[in-house]
Parts: sequence; C-alpha cells; structure tokens
Amino acid sequence: MNRIDFTPYRRTMVGFDRLFDMIENQGRASTGDKYPPFNIERRGQDAYRITLAVAGFKAADIDITAQANLLVVKGQKPDEGTEGEFLHVGIAQRGFERRFELADYVRVDSADLADGLLVIDLVREVPEAMKPKKVAIGGNRLMVVEADGAEESAAA
Repeated sequence: MNRIDFTPYRRTMVGFDRLFDMIENQGRASTGDKYPPFNIERRGQDAYRITLAVAGFKAADIDITAQANLLVVKGQKPDEGTEGEFLHVGIAQRGFERRFELADYVRVDSADLADGLLVIDLVREVPEAMKPKKVAIGGNRLMVVEADGAEESAAA
C-alpha cells in the first residue's frame, strides 16, 4: 500500500486540511470495485462531465443525489422474473453505488441516459464575492479592480 506523507505540505499550506484528508481517506477506502466503469472529462475551464456505462439500466432504475461536495449515483434493477434459465450471464445485473467528491461550488447541471451511457454534466459557479479581486492601495479609499478589468471604489 502506498501512503503519501502530506506533513511537509501541511506545515506551509493553510486551509487545505480538508483536501489532504480527502486524499488520504480515498486511498484507504479504495475497495477495488470497478463497476460500473466511468470516465471523468474536463470540458472547459469550469465544466466537467462524468460518463458511466450502465447498460441494461433504465432511467427509473438510477438515482442521482447531489449534496454538499458529494455526488452519489445508485443503480438498482427491479426484480423481474425470467421465463427461461440462463446458461451464461455476462451482462452485469447487480446494483451499484458510485460516490464522487465534488470541489466547492461545483453543482450538477444536467443528467441524461442514452445508449447505455449515463452522462452527468457538472459546472463550477464561484460566487461573485469569492472571485479574486485586485486591491489598489491609495489614500483613504480602496480601488478594487475585478478580474474583468472593471473598477469600483470602496470606502476604506
């Protein structure tokens, strides 16, 4: 088992405790279950897509739950009687649960199921108050220069 020691980083990086804890917990919680297979793709600066291969599942069989920094995708096939007996079962029919840790301000934009692929689009929307701003110091008033170049005066 590979263990990464984040001690040197914890000494100099303030406020990243949650990130280091998530990485360490992910290494411990890895169960090895690879079903269903999935892709994670970056589609733009603030856009992501998760695609899961869920052949045989209908939209009604899949539950997607988004909560604070966590996306849970569950699939459960209803018990259906078959008329014959299977001689070989190669198509997975078991239920599944996949969990994805989401960064702050990432939300689910849409989900779609087509051709056996469940596609979940995610976007990161940083609130205006959290976006970086340059602050120019001068006299007793502060000049705030926003990322788009617009200037705004604020009382000091």
